[in-house]
Amino acid sequence: MGDCACDIEVESASQARVLWSLLAINGVMFFAELAAGLVAESTALIADSFDMLADAAVYAVSLYVVFRGALAQASAAKFSGYLQLGLGILALVEVGRRIVFGSSPVAAYMILISALALVANVVCLKLISSHREGGVHMRASFIFSQNDVIANSAVIASGALVALSGWAGWDLLVGAGVGGLVLSGGLRILREAKLAASTARQSSHTT
Repeated sequence: MGDCACDIEVESASQARVLWSLLAINGVMFFAELAAGLVAESTALIADSFDMLADAAVYAVSLYVVFRGALAQASAAKFSGYLQLGLGILALVEVGRRIVFGSSPVAAYMILISALALVANVVCLKLISSHREGGVHMRASFIFSQNDVIANSAVIASGALVALSGWAGWDLLVGAGVGGLVLSGGLRILREAKLAASTARQSSHTT
């Protein structure tokens, strides 16, 4: 029994170290992408920066519950899912605003900053991959890191298409796609959080 508790503490400490690293990386990249997106007038970069902010919040919440029980971790994942939904909607609103008022995205900024973000998120994905079965809060972190890699790749592609075609619509399309990706990630983790919470309650009733 004591060995089991010790193993849980060691695993939780390992998860905490990884989450601190993910939080720092995503926090820095949020500010970098948001600043670049505003300067470059890129909805794709701005949408991706919101995704980074959502992930940073997810990691912070996961850190808060990493040494707590399964029910607290499920609640944290549920909060993370709702946060993702909110930021996904915010990203889509920004796309709509740009459609109405227009924008002239700078492809070079889009490609350069997204390439940097892609490297950062590949590092994050590698760090979290070994902990993706460590509770619903860690699965949430893994799902969002996966989505980040997809989103960054899409923004790089949109930057290249804007540069080649001169059509700003590629940026708007990818911005909308990233917003949709954030929404789908939020819905997915809400489903997992609901299942995890139900399982945790049943387990508490039987013990």
